[in-house]
Amino acid sequence: MLAADRPAALYLSCPSGVEALLADEATRILQDQAQVTASRGGVEIQPLANVDTAPARQAALADFAMRLNLESRLAQRVLWRVASRVYRHEDDIYHLGRSVNWSEWITPRHTLRVDVTSRRSHLQSLNFAALRVKDAVCDDMRERSGERPSVDTRHPDLGLVLYMDDIEATLYVDTSGEALFKRGWREDTGEAPLKETLAAAMLAAAGWQGRPEDGALLDPCCGAGTIPIEAAQIACGIAPGLQRRFAFEKLLPFRPHLAAWQALKQAARARQHPPQVAIYAGDVAFRMTDFATRNAERAGVKHAIEFKTADALQRPVPCDRGVLMFNPPYGERIDTKGVARNAYRDRTDPDDIDNPVDAIRAGRESFQDEEASTFFQRLSSHWKKQYTGWTAWILSPDMKLPGAMRLKESRRVVMFNGPIECRLFRFDLVAGGNRRPVAGTADDATPSPPASEP
Repeated sequence: MLAADRPAALYLSCPSGVEALLADEATRILQDQAQVTASRGGVEIQPLANVDTAPARQAALADFAMRLNLESRLAQRVLWRVASRVYRHEDDIYHLGRSVNWSEWITPRHTLRVDVTSRRSHLQSLNFAALRVKDAVCDDMRERSGERPSVDTRHPDLGLVLYMDDIEATLYVDTSGEALFKRGWREDTGEAPLKETLAAAMLAAAGWQGRPEDGALLDPCCGAGTIPIEAAQIACGIAPGLQRRFAFEKLLPFRPHLAAWQALKQAARARQHPPQVAIYAGDVAFRMTDFATRNAERAGVKHAIEFKTADALQRPVPCDRGVLMFNPPYGERIDTKGVARNAYRDRTDPDDIDNPVDAIRAGRESFQDEEASTFFQRLSSHWKKQYTGWTAWILSPDMKLPGAMRLKESRRVVMFNGPIECRLFRFDLVAGGNRRPVAGTADDATPSPPASEP
């Protein structure tokens, strides 16, 4: 039987520390038409209580899924919960898969893939659990139509996510397809690109929305341009999902809503507008500034960003008031002489980290590097002279960054860059003093390890 007989709902996954920001964003996107509940590692979306029939609930969830895939900057995926039950062994996982009428989702000509995530699952093999779900889907389709779908591990039409804790197993349909941080514009990258969803979370945590009262934005070490491009799209009202396709476009429950989907995209295009604030970006490496400029052009915001190849230690203030935001690199992009050094391990895409433990250790020990520490001391001195009245936000896995900069942080927000625990530090820049005292500022949220929920 179903655990608590939970009704269908959407689940938006996100990095740990972003849940409250994502809940606020989802509420804004859905315009208070849904019940939004933050949980560990994501946000659950349900229709309001007045949607009390199964067809009306499915239509509401389809509408929510389309709008959230198109508009959310913070979610990693939009998942549709289709089944849930208490489990003890692999046979229970098979019965979970058989509880869904899969002919309502796909035809035998569609392809599928099953991914599994878990937290404290007692099953010995997660791969076998995925196989049992695949068998359940294929057996159901064979009994209903005489044919079974094929498996495609790279580009499936139907992506399924099985999540298991120590008691309950939940099965989701992935309506997004590729992860939502893949906006469709980033082709040129550096050694360690920042994911678009994390850049958007940094901007959301800072409260920067591209309004005149927010002030200008400057990323002095922009790399491939992720932060300024996300900021420019926000300032121009550009929906993050306009340049890509989604898995739901091939799924049967969404076929009656494809006209509405086209209308949503058209409305999103119609509301784009010129930016009301200036956005500046640059890097000490000509190569990275060139990458960022090309990415901005593909993202439709090249006109909204002023790129300049410049040393962050010498760049003059571009205007009276604004926000500095960046994810500091090491290596050739931080060395004004262009001497190549080891890449900043913490900023590597988590999917490419060979040993996350080594990466975390590298991040926490990074400021033992004398040259890096000198750079941050010089940077804070430059800011206090040139950028008085500005606010700086820096994402770092090193808790010693304020000490290295000899500044007192006014706020720090816990964020995870993949498996790496970081802090987004805020510094209010004033002339002269503002030195860091012995006692530190408490985190905005208690740090927790990255959630393994879908």
